[in-house]
Amino acid sequence: MIAFLDAHGMKAKQTAALLLMPEYRINIRCFLLHHIQPHHTYINYHFLTNHSHHVSFNLSHKLITMTMASCAIALATISCLIVAACAGSFYDEMDITFGGERAKILNGGQDLSLSLDQYSGSGFQSKNEYLFGRFDMQLKLVPGNSAGTVTTFYLSSQGAGHDEIDFEFLGNSTGNPYTIHTNVFSQGKGDKEQQFHLWFDPTTAFHTYTILWNSQRIIFLIDNIPVRVFNNHEAAGIPFPKSQPMRVYASLWNADDWATQGGRVKTDWTNAPFTANYRKFNASADKVGPNSKSTTSVNDNQAWRTQGVDAAGRNRIRWVQNKHMIYNYCNDYARFSNGVPNECKRSRFL
Repeated sequence: MIAFLDAHGMKAKQTAALLLMPEYRINIRCFLLHHIQPHHTYINYHFLTNHSHHVSFNLSHKLITMTMASCAIALATISCLIVAACAGSFYDEMDITFGGERAKILNGGQDLSLSLDQYSGSGFQSKNEYLFGRFDMQLKLVPGNSAGTVTTFYLSSQGAGHDEIDFEFLGNSTGNPYTIHTNVFSQGKGDKEQQFHLWFDPTTAFHTYTILWNSQRIIFLIDNIPVRVFNNHEAAGIPFPKSQPMRVYASLWNADDWATQGGRVKTDWTNAPFTANYRKFNASADKVGPNSKSTTSVNDNQAWRTQGVDAAGRNRIRWVQNKHMIYNYCNDYARFSNGVPNECKRSRFL
């Protein structure tokens, strides 16, 4: 591919770079027109990006010694680039698990909406299982009076001794903030909750929520700001999820027996259906399965495998936890009357 792009100069290189930028991930409805004339080849592509911008380019290269076979190779190379950029839609990555028509894949696979009414919620899961990776999802949460509703984005394995890494978004009455609930399960045991209020309104625009999971730690990020770290302290006898493959899950459901102000505020069904929106799922991760040698991300730089939290990240975590944390299991001495869990006695960052 590099040799072919070099033959067509910097314009082709720049276009290829554009195609691989996440904000210009190609919609699967892209199409190809090519015209081969006796002395010139013109390769024209026209496609729709995620941002509804039209991008087109034309590559012209005089055919003096280029044979039809080499031209075919060139076409195949560019086509492969476009196929890679088009991959990763919700159609390709996810299965609807419950809710029927309440779960809708939209915009050619680029968006997914979940709805909740008095009869059912809805949800989806990844087709693939993963063992470690970075998982990004953009969400726009239920607006208005969302009391009683829970919107989720999490990883989980199966069975009684399952592992799980949770983002849960607990709705609230109009004018009151969402609660962001995080938890980590290992071998079926959780009880590691931390909760936050956000520093923005999560219902008016999309924001990116990230679970980064490697063999050393789990990092929760919001708009690339780390808000929590759970480190691997297996050497001290503290379980850590690292051997059970997990799928990505998301759901919208009713939990008004506990979700809002301890269950005191119930779901107002006159506001139904409630809708949450998901987009731009990306997994830079190790798939597990018979055909799972590579990651799903076309831009995977493998940094997640060893990623930790640098000095700037530690300062951001301190800011979030000092200003926006509303519950930390490590400080719940009434709950843990015999002493807080062992990981609470260690550094947040090491």
